[in-house]
Amino acid sequence: MFKQSDFFILLAVAISFFVSAYLWFAGQHEEGLFTAVWVPSILCFGIYFKLMALMGEKK
Repeated sequence: MFKQSDFFILLAVAISFFVSAYLWFAGQHEEGLFTAVWVPSILCFGIYFKLMALMGEKK
């Protein structure tokens, strides 16, 4: 069910989440918010590419 690319997407999301949390609690609130926006963006790109791959297999 999970491919290697799925794990890399989830790894990128986890790294982005932890970096944003670290920046937030380190007092760099603007930088923490900026990197927190990456999390849903990376997930959306991952979902998009997974759907495109699934649609390509059906054709």
